[in-house]
Amino acid sequence: MTRTWQITDVTEAAGARIAAARLAAACGVPALERSRLTALLGAQLRLCLTKGGTWRLTLTTGPAHGAAAEAGEHALHAVVTPSPDTAAAGEPPWRVTVPCPEPAPESAADTVADDAAGLAEALLGADEDTALVLERLGEQEDLVEFHREELHQTNQGVVALHAELDAAGRAQREAFAAERKARTEAENARRRLTFLADASAVLTASLDHHEIVRRLPELLVPEYAASVDVWLFEQDDGTPGPAHPAAAVVAARTGRPQYAAPHPGGLPGVQDQPPSALDPERPALCIPLPTRQAPLGVVTLSPPGERWDPDDAVMLVELTRRASIAIDHAQRYQHNRDIAETLQRALLTELPSPAGLGLAARYLPATHGLNIGGDWYDAFRQPDGGVITVVGDVTGHGLRAAVMMSQLRTALRAYAVDGGSPGRLLNRLHTFLHHLQPDLFATAVIARFHPDEPTLTWAAAGHPPPVLRTPDGRVRILDDKPGAMLGIPLQQEIADHTVPLAPGSTLALYTDGLVERRAQGIDPGIERLAEALGSFAAARLETDLEGSADGLLRPLLSDSERDDDVCLLLCHLRGPA
Repeated sequence: MTRTWQITDVTEAAGARIAAARLAAACGVPALERSRLTALLGAQLRLCLTKGGTWRLTLTTGPAHGAAAEAGEHALHAVVTPSPDTAAAGEPPWRVTVPCPEPAPESAADTVADDAAGLAEALLGADEDTALVLERLGEQEDLVEFHREELHQTNQGVVALHAELDAAGRAQREAFAAERKARTEAENARRRLTFLADASAVLTASLDHHEIVRRLPELLVPEYAASVDVWLFEQDDGTPGPAHPAAAVVAARTGRPQYAAPHPGGLPGVQDQPPSALDPERPALCIPLPTRQAPLGVVTLSPPGERWDPDDAVMLVELTRRASIAIDHAQRYQHNRDIAETLQRALLTELPSPAGLGLAARYLPATHGLNIGGDWYDAFRQPDGGVITVVGDVTGHGLRAAVMMSQLRTALRAYAVDGGSPGRLLNRLHTFLHHLQPDLFATAVIARFHPDEPTLTWAAAGHPPPVLRTPDGRVRILDDKPGAMLGIPLQQEIADHTVPLAPGSTLALYTDGLVERRAQGIDPGIERLAEALGSFAAARLETDLEGSADGLLRPLLSDSERDDDVCLLLCHLRGPA
């Protein structure tokens, strides 16, 4: 419902105000809200009369807006706007809204205050609303007075407690200061321990002592040192190099940390020395790299500031000790690895050149870890004119595996002199290994070629299957039932298998390091090998078997971590010229 009034003088303004009050009362607006509405409206109408001209008051009752509308509530909206011919035309409308508990009755639209009785009634109604507002105001004043008195009494108690609170506050501040100091010390200790653990993990992750020496300054600069110099004795070959402080020489001779500075350092477990002649103003902490026999070298550090915190110095000495252990282990590993690789390569045979059969072999030692020594290949003639080719893998790594590999190779050659098929040779190797080294096992695959036989005979014991490429480019994986690993405590008879062999055929024997990947297993790698072998042109295999071997290794090892040896033996039965 909407009602509009044109207002040009005070009488019309008063009538409009009375109508608004009656309409609000008819809609059930509470007295306080009704008084607020009429007071705001009256003030606005007085302002409009001051500006002059004709003004329009519009009263609208209906559903509320927003969330209130969704709840089914009603509201009374009052809008005052200037007429177009008024000097104030263009001003934004003035609005006020009050909620209505109930919708306006139809008769509310007829509420008009244009007679004396109506005006008197409106005046009395306004007085009643004013009285109610004053009554509520008095109640609020009594409540404020009550709270004021209560606050006064509370303040007296608060004043009485101020002295005790000040004393308690001082004690609490002292306790907080002690707690902050303890927390700071604990946090610093935790930070040092965390750094020590993380740095130790970084240093021990590498088995290359040159890499460890390179990483040590990266870990310490700039937080714990301004500079780091690592002096390894084995690298000091007498050629002129950087000069070392006298304190470093003392540390190398005594095996104890030394501190060279103009003033004593007072660092725990560190001996003080005169300042270095190389840089007298710069303190230097010289820590030996200890081992059970003799120091490996000396680490010389300069402080990140004027001097070190004593706890930081203790941490640096411990980190240097751990770095020394890592360097010592890396050097021993490299030494053993070099021996194993040298022995392995020395034991690998030089391939023969039998008529009508091309042979190409590749051996790649592992680049990560001490995984050298187990893989091997061999090829040799038998008394009857046949050619035995073999690829094997001994479990374990290092020198022991390399020595065991050489014994197996020698035993196989000895057994083959008496003749025998691949299956029979593997059976004899199985018995030999089981009695010789009960805790070592091996896998192997043997293939036999004979110029008078148009077949290939092979047998496998726990080894990846051979891959055969026929002259027409088709590839077959020879995965007939193999025997178990050699040396296991099990009686077994390893069977021979045969397949027709035409000139131009190529056989690939290999170890698992070529095809096995941790995330995928071995079968996808064997399929990749078969696909790569089948992609070669027949002419290339006939004329360049060595290059073909390299061409097989490149794609198959592109995604390898090289944590195991790789062995490959290609056998190509030459076709007619």
